[in-house]
Amino acid sequence: MTQRATSAGPHILVVDDETVLAGMIGNYLGQAGFRTTIVHDGEAAVARALSADRPDVVILDLGLPGKDGLEVCHEIRRHSDCYILMLTARNEEIDKLIGLSSGADDYMTKPFSIRELVARVKALLRRPRAERGGENDEWSIGQLTVDPLGRRILVSGAEVDLTRTEFDLLAVLSSRPGLVFSRRQLVDRVWTEDWVGDEHLVDVHVAHLRRKLGGVSAASFVETVRGVGYRMGPAQ
Repeated sequence: MTQRATSAGPHILVVDDETVLAGMIGNYLGQAGFRTTIVHDGEAAVARALSADRPDVVILDLGLPGKDGLEVCHEIRRHSDCYILMLTARNEEIDKLIGLSSGADDYMTKPFSIRELVARVKALLRRPRAERGGENDEWSIGQLTVDPLGRRILVSGAEVDLTRTEFDLLAVLSSRPGLVFSRRQLVDRVWTEDWVGDEHLVDVHVAHLRRKLGGVSAASFVETVRGVGYRMGPAQ
């Protein structure tokens, strides 16, 4: 069953088999000016997310019947770069990491404040597209090339498939090579200053970046500065 709410704002797809909770989320989003679609299973979620009327943000429950949230996230991510905010009823760190490794941009653990959820959605949509000093021209650091207009990352000419969040994070780090960014600074630049949540989310995305970049090059691009944060290493 699919429910639609009338609004002219950004389109949010809510996917949760808890019908009462999904309805509450949809109502709050509608009051905040968003256009919402609500579905309660994985198959419907994939169909709606990849339809002609694609959502800007998908709020996706991990524990769906049949095709679970991770499978849905993987399928959506193969065809869409919409923002995905994962909901999970499990509080173990491993669940959060698994959810993000599937391509999710953010997560929240149940129970949560719906007002905070709406604030997170607004923060995702306000995220600035990362550019180097406001310029649109691509730039290179050794083997790494960043193309902000095409939103592409190339390593020795080979394109690396990154999510929106991974691209934005790498673009920020590479915009000031050698400069150390704290987790909070990266959160402010990538997730926006009013984002509220666990700053160690940055560590998860850095780990994904390293894994993907490491798949095409032995060079070490993103360096850890213990006790401080991360920086883009020298040209390699």
